[in-house]
Amino acid sequence: MTASKTPRSLDFNAKAPGFSGRFAAMASPCEVIIHSEDPKLAFHMADSISAEAWRIEDTYSRYQSNNAIYRINNACGKSVEVDEELAGLLNFANTCWQLSDGAFDITSGVLRRIWHFDGSDQIPSVAQVNNLLPLVGWCKCQWDGRNLTLPEGMEIDLGGVGKKYAVDRAAGIASQLSDVPVLINFGGNLRANRPPIGARAWQVGIESHASDETSAAIELAAGSLATSGGAKRFLVKDGIRYGHVLDPRTGWPVKGAADSVTVGRGQCIEAGFLATLALLKGGNAEVFLSEQDCPHWVYR
Repeated sequence: MTASKTPRSLDFNAKAPGFSGRFAAMASPCEVIIHSEDPKLAFHMADSISAEAWRIEDTYSRYQSNNAIYRINNACGKSVEVDEELAGLLNFANTCWQLSDGAFDITSGVLRRIWHFDGSDQIPSVAQVNNLLPLVGWCKCQWDGRNLTLPEGMEIDLGGVGKKYAVDRAAGIASQLSDVPVLINFGGNLRANRPPIGARAWQVGIESHASDETSAAIELAAGSLATSGGAKRFLVKDGIRYGHVLDPRTGWPVKGAADSVTVGRGQCIEAGFLATLALLKGGNAEVFLSEQDCPHWVYR
């Protein structure tokens, strides 16, 4: 999870037929749209949601130096006890690792030390990849549901689940405060509790990652949409294009990975896992998502 570098502030405005709150968190633009006639309620909801997003960023970003992720990554092989919330996230990551046969792995972030998808031709050598692979593999870690021990030199990165988890947490906070229609959008990961006033669904545009243009319009009445991808992040060497989706089991980009995948599900964290796993399926993304019986949009 990347930390935001912009100052933290909430931009609260009227947005007929309600209000909107915009802020930056987890290196992404975030927005919550609230259909209510009560400005005090709407502001309280937006303020509470932004505060929760920033809390999650502070708590689980690997770029912070005063949280549990930092302590785990710098424990030098020693065991670290975690609290109930982090234990739940690690249990979810463990389940994702098992269901994906090791393709979804929160220890794979170290591969970014040598892979920089900036459009250049700087491809790491086989030796560089092989030198890092010993530091990748959730199966090498010891996790008992409360205590986590990483082999020295290994790290965890919750970027693959943190932002989606934050969306679900925000939805929970909104439901505690009111049942007015709310749409939460954290960097393209969305969740709605009910349709907006006067319409059957929220109108959501999916951006084409290759052109910054809206490539599809989706109706979201309730539930979540999560998108994974990044067509602009790649390398080209000797006419071969290397996409940014890395297989942690090999250390190399997945062949035939889609530019972006959007998945609909009840919870955003589940939709995000399916979208990421579809990318890791390469050319089989569409078949995999069809088997999951969930709404999905794949762009290549």
